Amino acid sequence: MAEIVAARPVVAAERSVYKPAAGAEIPHDSATRTIRALGQDVMAGIQAPPPPARGLSGAWPYAATSYLRRWLFSSDPLPVSLLSKRGITRSDTLSRLTDRAVTVWPGSDANGKGTALAEQIRDASRGQDRQQAIALYRRATATLCDGVAGLTSNALWLMGPAARDREADRADLTAILWETLRLLPPAWMLFRNTGEAYTELHPEIRPEDRVALFPLLMHRHPDYWSGPLEFQPERWIGVADPEGTPAFMPFGFEGARCWAKHLVVPLAERLLTVALDNRLVIRSPQQDAQVPLRSLLSVRFEAEAGA
Repeated sequence: MAEIVAARPVVAAERSVYKPAAGAEIPHDSATRTIRALGQDVMAGIQAPPPPARGLSGAWPYAATSYLRRWLFSSDPLPVSLLSKRGITRSDTLSRLTDRAVTVWPGSDANGKGTALAEQIRDASRGQDRQQAIALYRRATATLCDGVAGLTSNALWLMGPAARDREADRADLTAILWETLRLLPPAWMLFRNTGEAYTELHPEIRPEDRVALFPLLMHRHPDYWSGPLEFQPERWIGVADPEGTPAFMPFGFEGARCWAKHLVVPLAERLLTVALDNRLVIRSPQQDAQVPLRSLLSVRFEAEAGA
């Protein structure tokens, strides 16, 4: 895996958020502003009271995704707030209509309660700049909320009902989340679009091949981990830099790390705390579950808050 990582840098089209939009690549300064704006919005959300816990009931991780979007981005005015609605983002037609509406009228923030991400859209004067700001808003909110919801969903399931109920067993939620990132990382697979740079690494790799890397397998390899299939949060207690651990890449690798990695664990810890404090109960499955190998790895279950 190290040889593939070193063979060539990641190209713009392989990035989830900063891939080209509106017919052009995303300028570096726009990407930097987006990261800063999202960081402001997440930190403000973590400090703000969460929405009513009943929003956590339903099918996870989807209920958690909607809950996070409401928590972090519902203060934005119409039509900008529609960009973060899951029902809108799942429909190409509704997404295009919303994009056009926001391009023409990005709303106002007379009350000063909107997000910093929405301000990026209002501040964009040229048509292409605004279209790119809209794409960054949608991609950033979706990627962050989907990833955090998946991580929290996996953590709740791995903890099991006994640990979820006992305060002592959930004392260090940060360690629980790092162990979840090892055993069930939402970003379980990384793609490279062509194999041209990798043909010398293995005779079976052709220039037209897509190359896949699997952190999920590396995180469970017995050469690197003791008890590789066991859920052991205590292995992370006292570890100052978890990402520096050998054979551990929960957020990608050097030069292609997740743009929001510094936000994921704090936000997931806050969401996990809200779920546990409100006695979220997993109705099904209790022990065994099928985990679809989709773009994000996440356990699916039905849950009820305050049960």
